[in-house]
Amino acid sequence: MNLDLTGKRALVTGSSAGLGEATARMLAAEGAAVVIHGRDKDRVEAVAAAIRAAGGTADTALGDLATDEGAADAARAATAGGPVDILVNNAGFYRHLSWADATPQEWNDTYNANVVSGVRMIQHLVPAMRERGWGRVITTGGGLASQPMNTHPQYNATLAARHNLAVSLARDLKGTGVTSNVVSPGAILVDSVKTLVTQIGPDRGWGQTWDDIHPHAVEALIPNDQNRFGEPDEIAAAVAYLCGPHAQYVSGATIRVDGGLIRSAF
Repeated sequence: MNLDLTGKRALVTGSSAGLGEATARMLAAEGAAVVIHGRDKDRVEAVAAAIRAAGGTADTALGDLATDEGAADAARAATAGGPVDILVNNAGFYRHLSWADATPQEWNDTYNANVVSGVRMIQHLVPAMRERGWGRVITTGGGLASQPMNTHPQYNATLAARHNLAVSLARDLKGTGVTSNVVSPGAILVDSVKTLVTQIGPDRGWGQTWDDIHPHAVEALIPNDQNRFGEPDEIAAAVAYLCGPHAQYVSGATIRVDGGLIRSAF
């Protein structure tokens, strides 16, 4: 499938590593000019340089989206090379905390970083998409939005808010040529996840090597129809589809890429 992204400019927030990096790389491979965003200049520049070395086009944008000033800086940098046609709201964070340890301030900080940060970028970039009559907003969500765990409740709740705001935005964009959708990953094998699972595996009796630990970790933590963790490129591919012309009729949708981890039919 030719996604025909040549001539489009895409900002992927939080793209100096993990799912954001994989998404930016795939959009660049599909012809989009990508903007790599993060807070660490060296990491951002490294990803952009790798994309250029592979024949793609990449600029950079720095800024802490959890602040008004940082979001404005990132938006200015992203649009310096041309208007942004595609906004992938991927940036976010969480800490593994219990209900007892997740203080009200932690809830506030997590909501600001995971929800309001995306709102800031929407308000900076979507009005110009409306004026041009074409645009894409893709929000990275997650299965914990609808099937929350007992741990890190502050993060679970922000995922639900991210799903909700994306659908609300889709309704507001009716008739504009701009769409808003969600890609909802399951447990994806980014470096931090593999490191965590490898560290806890021996203590839980799952084995000593990754080949031994992996099936036990899947069974214990993320039982799914594919019996494995997902790969970053599998998330990136879903985002790329939503960015292209074949997804113009997809609005306010959640595309789950989780191997069947979430059991609900709806």
